[in-house]
Amino acid sequence: MPQTQPAKINTVSNPVPSSPVPSAARIYVAGHRGLVGSAILRRLEAQGYTNVLTASRDEVDLRMQAEVNHWFEQNRPEYVYLVAGTVGGIMANSTRPAEFLYDNLMIHGTVIEAARQTNVTKLLYLGSSCIYPRQAAQPISEEALLSGPLEPTNEGYALAKIAGIKLCAAYRRQYGCDFISAMPTNLYGPGDNFDLTASHVIPALMRKFHEAKLSQRPEVSIWGTGSAMREFLHVDDLAAACLFLMDNYSSEVHINVGTGEDLSIRSLAEAVRLVVYPEAELVFDSSKPDGMPRKVLDVGRLHRQGWKHEIDFRDGLESTYRWFVEHQSDARGIR
Repeated sequence: MPQTQPAKINTVSNPVPSSPVPSAARIYVAGHRGLVGSAILRRLEAQGYTNVLTASRDEVDLRMQAEVNHWFEQNRPEYVYLVAGTVGGIMANSTRPAEFLYDNLMIHGTVIEAARQTNVTKLLYLGSSCIYPRQAAQPISEEALLSGPLEPTNEGYALAKIAGIKLCAAYRRQYGCDFISAMPTNLYGPGDNFDLTASHVIPALMRKFHEAKLSQRPEVSIWGTGSAMREFLHVDDLAAACLFLMDNYSSEVHINVGTGEDLSIRSLAEAVRLVVYPEAELVFDSSKPDGMPRKVLDVGRLHRQGWKHEIDFRDGLESTYRWFVEHQSDARGIR
């Protein structure tokens, strides 16, 4: 298949000089109970931030502008990590496209607007690598955005994320807000969702191998042909990158966050098997979709900023599986 040629990206950025976030600053983590939000909370605590704000769904529905405005007026955060959203894997995206599009459009829009109204000092919006075209040239650079058709299996989610990126850029241009966007690759780690109807590939594989081990089933079925190529980043590395970017990055141009390294789904399944249930045999179900043929990010811009991932993939898989075994009751529900 011919590869999509990237379009020229608009680099008008209205830059605002970046400086480290003060340790006593009021920092709001929107989506603190999710995979990424909980990792950011851990990182903030480890680095000595003392005034971190959170809000549960019972306290504020992030889809409702009036509720979000009220919460921002009452709490006056100075820095915002916008990592809330409805997320899931291929099955969830394919069967709930309206929910993925609507929820994420509303959540991103309400928080960004409330941050503007209350003069938030800086906001980091977290997108997803699924924003890029299905046939984007690999590795995928930031310039590939909107240069071709999206992957159909997650189109709704991708459209919402693209809207969030463009909203941050528009607010920089019109209002001078220091709102930035980061695009992470596929994530995994402690706190993930292991529900087989909604999870991403690594937690889904771990759950399948774990249940096969418990019942002593000799085979584990894997979606697709195993040929698709994917990149994976441990969520604690992403949290470290987010704090780094909040301190050091200010531009209208979104920035990729990943490892720049990928492997096949077959190789991934073999790696998870080795950690969870080495005796299992792999059976690939080619009637199920592979998704994008390959997806690995060009992280050159991030490396030039001075940040690179640290967690070894095998170590990350082992620690994630330990977390799952210890927190199975927490890991089954849809987050």
